[in-house]
Amino acid sequence: MPVIHRLARSVRLPAVVALCLFLSGSLSVAPVLEDPLPSWHEGTTKHSITAFVDRVTDPQDPAFVPEDGRIATFDNDGTLWVSHPIYTQFQFAFDRVKALAARHPEWKNEQPYKAILEGDREFLAQLTPHDVVDLVMKTHAGTTPQEFERIVRQWLKTARHPRYKVPYTELAYQPMKELLVWLRAKGFKTFIVTGGGIEFVRAFATETYGIPPWQVVGSSVKSKFELDNGKGRILRLPEVDFNDDGAGKPVGISSHIGVRPIAAFGNSDGDIEMLQFTDSGPGVPLSMLVHHDDPEREYGYTCNTKVGALCKGLELAKQRGWVLISMKNDWRRVFSFKQEPTQQADSR
Repeated sequence: MPVIHRLARSVRLPAVVALCLFLSGSLSVAPVLEDPLPSWHEGTTKHSITAFVDRVTDPQDPAFVPEDGRIATFDNDGTLWVSHPIYTQFQFAFDRVKALAARHPEWKNEQPYKAILEGDREFLAQLTPHDVVDLVMKTHAGTTPQEFERIVRQWLKTARHPRYKVPYTELAYQPMKELLVWLRAKGFKTFIVTGGGIEFVRAFATETYGIPPWQVVGSSVKSKFELDNGKGRILRLPEVDFNDDGAGKPVGISSHIGVRPIAAFGNSDGDIEMLQFTDSGPGVPLSMLVHHDDPEREYGYTCNTKVGALCKGLELAKQRGWVLISMKNDWRRVFSFKQEPTQQADSR
């Protein structure tokens, strides 16, 4: 039987109509589905993601999870965007010290302000995340969350990464952005769970990742409520309230989200507890770590860094079945913009 007649009979169309549709390309016997993750190479890593999503969204599969339980958590620095040569919020804090220095002449003789103003990289390299959190608190105490957000947004408009010379928000990983969009299309709620400041990340999370402020969990400073000419406002205080890193991440998930994730994505030893919390749940949870092994397009590091070290996590991945995402082998592209091969910058 001619192909047009077979098509007409299969869809109960007159032969003339079927012929027109066939010639115009409007009728396809085997439609090709669009790849929701085009920046990912085909392979076991991508298959791990798609197979997991297929199972938990299929009502006929024993691993099916209703939409209200489809929670996916993502670390930010090194998982969703670049974290080298230093964490972005660290650079923000250093730039704020320079911007405020005229109001604080005493900083010329006080550390770490003195090192920041003089560009003493050797001293700054010794700073711990706690030191920088303390710096952020002291330089932004007395502001409201809204004022702080405006400061961050303004900084993000003008600041440029030292290696790529583009705004930091352009350094979100394209494969992860595609994953976020696809998961949400499949009924997932996507959360950022970061050791960074919650208000810092909230300032750009919606525009950069499509994640609203109430789906960001992060480290926070203490705040207080006060009336200013009869109007209520919240003021930030120079004191840490909660550190959402390491063991703090599952605590933050429990208190902010209230549901154990069925998927978690990290990149460093600071994400271990979040992945352990996730893979201890029922069903077929997915835990993944972004492995920075691409010094040409991004950076290459594991234990040999003070920023986002991945040491213990590599061993635990083998023991607990976590999937390593090779930036070099699993991602067709790293960023949305075109890249030329460059030498690796200092990743201390």
